[in-house]
Formats: sequence, structure tokens, C-alpha cells
Amino acid sequence: MHISKLHAAVLVVGMLCLGAIRLSAQEPKVTPLMTKVPSDIPGKEVLMLTVDYAPGVADAVHRHNAYGFVYVLEGSVVEQVRGQKPVTLSAGQTFYEGPDDIHVVGRNASRTKPAKILVFLLKNKDAPAVVPVN
Repeated sequence: MHISKLHAAVLVVGMLCLGAIRLSAQEPKVTPLMTKVPSDIPGKEVLMLTVDYAPGVADAVHRHNAYGFVYVLEGSVVEQVRGQKPVTLSAGQTFYEGPDDIHVVGRNASRTKPAKILVFLLKNKDAPAVVPVN
């Protein structure tokens, strides 16, 4: 099979575009650190985790069905729950989302530098930490 230089160039550009789409669809890295069942709050558990965002990476729309407390460890992130304005947070700043909130924006604010957050979730015992929302 003979492929002209033009066809070869189109194939290369197409493959590069597909690679870019895959890279932009990259998910943040979630690392569970600890789960603890408080003895004085029946049916609840606390989950502590970190979320590492590579440059330009964003979360899918989701909810936690939990009380969520976020602390920015490094870089900057944009956070937004439905019905509120987005906020850009830098290292040392915090964010809260309640059990009824839908997290519509969670992303690294930078396309060149990583970001990392620490998250505490107070949720129902054995319930999923993240629930996708369409």
C-alpha cells in the first residue's frame, strides 16, 4: 500500500490530535491517606485523601454526598459548586462543599504547573467517596 506524503502528514497530525485529546482527558491522581470511624458519630466515617492535578487537568462533574473540606497544598485550583461562582484558590486557602452540593468545577488553574489538595470527607460509612453526575 502506497501512502503519499500528504496522506502521511494527515495521519501524523490526526494521531497527534488524538494524543492531545487523551492528555486533556487525563484524570487527577487521588491517593487515600486514612479512613477513620469516629466512635461518637454513628454510621459516619472520615476519609482523608490527596488529589494531584497535573497541569490543565480537571475533575468530571460529581458530588460527594458528604461534608467536604479542601486545603490547597500547592499550586492553584479552581473550584465551583452548582449555584455559586467559581473561586480560584492558592496554597494555604480552603474550600467547603456540603452533602447536597454538585461539584461542577474542580481543576488545576495552571496549564504549566501541578497543583495538589488535601481533602477531608465526613460521609456515610462505606458509601462511595465520589458519585458521578451527568
